[in-house]
Amino acid sequence: MNATLFDSFRLGELALPNRIVMPPMTRARAGAAGVPTALMAEYYRQRATAGLIITEGTQISPEGQGYAWTPGIHTPEQLRGWRQVTTAVHAAGGRIFAQLWHAGRLSHVSLQPGGAAPLAPSALLAEGVQVFIDPDRLGAEAAQGRKVRHSAPRALETGEIEDIVGQFAQAARNAIAAGFDGVELHGANGYLIEQFIDSGSNQRRDRYGGSLANRLRFLQEVAQAVVAAIGPERAGVRLSPLTSLQGAVDDTPQATYLAAARLLDDIGVAYLHIAEADWDDAPPMPPAFKEALRLVYGGAMIYSGHYDRARAEEALARGWADLVGFGRPFIANPDLPRRLQSGASLQEGDPATYFGGGARGYIDYPAP
Repeated sequence: MNATLFDSFRLGELALPNRIVMPPMTRARAGAAGVPTALMAEYYRQRATAGLIITEGTQISPEGQGYAWTPGIHTPEQLRGWRQVTTAVHAAGGRIFAQLWHAGRLSHVSLQPGGAAPLAPSALLAEGVQVFIDPDRLGAEAAQGRKVRHSAPRALETGEIEDIVGQFAQAARNAIAAGFDGVELHGANGYLIEQFIDSGSNQRRDRYGGSLANRLRFLQEVAQAVVAAIGPERAGVRLSPLTSLQGAVDDTPQATYLAAARLLDDIGVAYLHIAEADWDDAPPMPPAFKEALRLVYGGAMIYSGHYDRARAEEALARGWADLVGFGRPFIANPDLPRRLQSGASLQEGDPATYFGGGARGYIDYPAP
């Protein structure tokens, strides 16, 4: 008998009551210091009936920040803020992982310590990519809006890369100390890990660039360090294999990401989270590629990207997915698992409140 969205699932040491995941969504309510707030605790608590919550990306260091008002996980104040989030979710019966994030080149000098250039594998701009900044920190340029072109990055020195690997491992330890059940490495959407993987953003000539094995080395070292820090059952990785979001371009994406999945299988991470294209007319991910991923990766598989109940249950039935993420529907429907199971209509969210702001459009959607 095929699994349904409402069947339980064992993820490492966690017993999930259903297969519905709330995936990472940047909501930017943390404030200038990146400290999670009581408002954020209430937001995540309201959605605790998800089988698993994965938080919005949380930067592992000051240099890792890519957008204004996003949370961090590298200061004592940030850890105390996250502790109130995890306490609220667990009190409501939920399970929650922290997504560990380094934005790499997709940042702005106004967000970087000392106004420095963002860090990247190579000093390459992602054409047409913009980031959100705090208008109060940018002056006249902000008159054009809060979204501006990302700043030209600086290529990392080889010796600096080891430091960032260590920051990921420390962030994982911090997450467990703050009460999280595990962590997800953000290796998708054109951010630092993917910048190392993709041939279009990595032109290095050292051991982190050139061949596919070299371009996968940063992912490998980060995943190994995190697994060593907190255990494989508490670690997952998110990838976006066949999209070109935010300048993520690779010459041979299917071969590259099958190799990445095989590498992560060898390391033994608990799950692989595949981010599919989520815009309305996006081309579907080929079924043959999903089947190939299953052949090379033996852990749990999560898929996210414009899913409804019918598409999700097809993914479960065909064996591509063990768990399915529903992103935007969770914004306006805190009780989404109940609505999906009963067939109730879904409330529509207000896009104007998705990024930044206060309680409106964040914790004020009704749930019976």
